[in-house]
Amino acid sequence: MAKLVLSKVKKHFDQVKVIKEVDLDINSGEFCVFVGPSGCGKSTLLRMISGLESISDGTIAIDGEVVNGVPAAQRGLAMVFQSYALYPHMSVRNNLSFGLENLNTPKAEIKQRVSEVAKMLQIDQLLDRRPGQLSGGQRQRVAIGRAVVREPKIFLFDEPLSNLDAELRVAMRREIAALHKRLKNTMIYVTHDQIEAMTMADKIAVLRDGRVEQFGTPLELFNKPANRFVAGFIGSPAMNFIDVVVTDSGLQIDKGGKMASWPTTDNMASGIALEMGIRPEDLVINDDGPIHLEVTEIEQLGSECYIFGNMQNGQSLVLRKSGQTDVAVKSKIRLTIDEEKAHLFDKESGLAYS
Repeated sequence: MAKLVLSKVKKHFDQVKVIKEVDLDINSGEFCVFVGPSGCGKSTLLRMISGLESISDGTIAIDGEVVNGVPAAQRGLAMVFQSYALYPHMSVRNNLSFGLENLNTPKAEIKQRVSEVAKMLQIDQLLDRRPGQLSGGQRQRVAIGRAVVREPKIFLFDEPLSNLDAELRVAMRREIAALHKRLKNTMIYVTHDQIEAMTMADKIAVLRDGRVEQFGTPLELFNKPANRFVAGFIGSPAMNFIDVVVTDSGLQIDKGGKMASWPTTDNMASGIALEMGIRPEDLVINDDGPIHLEVTEIEQLGSECYIFGNMQNGQSLVLRKSGQTDVAVKSKIRLTIDEEKAHLFDKESGLAYS
């Protein structure tokens, strides 16, 4: 286990700033997930931690030791790649042992470690096969096993499940989470899938455009997003956003509808334009509700359903409802908001409004 500290870390290629300034403290034994849209810099940041990519400024420290100039092979880290990166001409056994052989580990110890890891990951029956004879899930287990067998200070995962089908992704997600509980090592996991982040992480770093927008536990990010971007990225389906303005009698939906009962604060001067964020599960069908919605699409999933529609001002909304619904497409319904679970964001900065 090891503590990882990133201080004012930056990365640029010529004039292109990829990582603009990142500060993170990842405690020993934590499972930390870097999540964000494609191109936000999460994989670059992971490669900088591993030593595969140099940093332009700042410091990376492992257990208090700055490792900026330390080669990747000497950092005591192990990385699992999206592409598995297995040696196709080698057996599973040799793929697992190759890194230890390069470190001149005694043969008896190599044999013991390979055997233990193979049993742990349920690939002990596959040791004499080559990667081409394995399924995608089996190849991913071998890739993870090759990292585990080295007994690293920190595990680094770069979108390891993106090549697997949906059902196998769910199974492997649970296996990696169980592996973390068993080994108790520090793990850093990169993904663009916020469901993976929410279900696996102790802490999540949400990245956008080379910066960390928010760092915290999954429920902290879900319940108290720091800004509109985090609010819209965390949660599936995504949070709805409604344009509202402050009036003397309370908040009013832009271009029609009132929510006069919404509590305003002293710094909400009349006329201020805000955005209200409300999650699909916190909208309720109510004949007296202030929101008028024309239904455009319905998804019936059996145990729950999604109702999509447009408000009078043209903004689209999605409502999640448990069970099934008899609401029809093209019908007009009214909605009310669970105001205790709504969020307000500044229209210009996108920051959570307090």
